[in-house]
Amino acid sequence: MLLKTIGMLAGMSWTSSVEYYRIINQTVQERMGGSNSAKIIMHSVNFAEIYDIREKGGWDAVAEEVIGIARNIEASGADFFIMAVNTLHIFADKVEAAVDLPLLHIADATAGAIKAAGMKKVGLLGTKYTMLEDFYRVRLKEKHGIDVVIPGEEDVEGINTIIFEELVCEKFLDESRNSCLAIIDKLITDGAEGIVLGCTELPLLIKADQVQVPSFDTMTIHAVAAAERAME
Repeated sequence: MLLKTIGMLAGMSWTSSVEYYRIINQTVQERMGGSNSAKIIMHSVNFAEIYDIREKGGWDAVAEEVIGIARNIEASGADFFIMAVNTLHIFADKVEAAVDLPLLHIADATAGAIKAAGMKKVGLLGTKYTMLEDFYRVRLKEKHGIDVVIPGEEDVEGINTIIFEELVCEKFLDESRNSCLAIIDKLITDGAEGIVLGCTELPLLIKADQVQVPSFDTMTIHAVAAAERAME
């Protein structure tokens, strides 16, 4: 089998990007056997620089940066592209329009797992942008028929702080885990049949056996989907 080459935007953050690389390669080796591993063209950014671009120029400035990266990856011979981060999919449409490289959208991969589990309503945790903006919730609803519930305003800010001040710096605190689990319990009370860990760092903090209902680890789901696409 001739493997397709995966283009990968990494570094948002490096803690989850390491796991992406491992999961993609392990999946390929498990399915194909022997010494097989994935073909990946990776561009790993400095998270602090991307965050600074966002603060100074907004999402449009970040989009232009990512489009430039996608074009370089395309020119390097990738067959398709993934962004190893949920939040940057806020401008996925712009990236797709700017290059001929197909984008494997993290919300579509996640929706496939949710539908396979027979669920129609899930709770969503992630950065405040992922939880509050339309790009994720609306895509799940309009494209896949999945209803989404999110935490209240104070809890949204709390989770966002945990992600940006702790998880991206490889800090996984019991106190923060317990706080997230309490928020998850509220979402379950609000009717969530499952919980989407819609930040690629959250599965490093919260494990499936700690949640009362099925959880959807977007990092692993996306990485496995990328490996499967490469093997098609």
